[in-house]
Amino acid sequence: MRPLAGVVVPIRGFSGGKSRLGDLGPERAWLVAEMAGRVLAAARPLPIVVVSSAREVRAWAASSGVTVLDDPGSLDLAAGAGVAWVRGLGLPRAVVAHADLPLATSLEALARDAGVPLVAAVPCHRDDGTPVLSVPTTEAFRFAYGIGSFRRHASEARRLGLGFRVLRDPTLAHDVDAAEDLAGLGLLGDGPRPASALG
Repeated sequence: MRPLAGVVVPIRGFSGGKSRLGDLGPERAWLVAEMAGRVLAAARPLPIVVVSSAREVRAWAASSGVTVLDDPGSLDLAAGAGVAWVRGLGLPRAVVAHADLPLATSLEALARDAGVPLVAAVPCHRDDGTPVLSVPTTEAFRFAYGIGSFRRHASEARRLGLGFRVLRDPTLAHDVDAAEDLAGLGLLGDGPRPASALG
């Protein structure tokens, strides 16, 4: 069956990403890669594009069997480039998922609206950001990530005359911006590192 959506995963970098996790030292790169791997697994079997200019991310994405695009310089532009790629596949919907979702298991709920004229969004666990956002590829949606992005994205949907569906899914809402976001997740410790991370 032909998919109705594609998934866009912008990733700034592994070793240099998530600077607010710097206190974790060398474990930071492994953690960022591990979370990204979980997002890719949650996106399958949909077509996936990773947007990044970081060499280690591009090599990792290629080894994971997904398309890679150059990062145009900001998260907003990266999301837009990914949506254009999905549109080029002739798919009516693009799901933009951040790579820092350690609990992600499935993006199916964000991909099912196909050609429906609405934006679907998952607010983060702080009820502020937008870790997952699903948009019609036929609309010139203006992404506005950063503090307060959830409300800005809702306003953009209204500007375009689109519906706005809020999906409160704890497996997709829990992003990792600071070390305290890792509490209780069991991701750090002395155990072996899964092969899905950096290999």
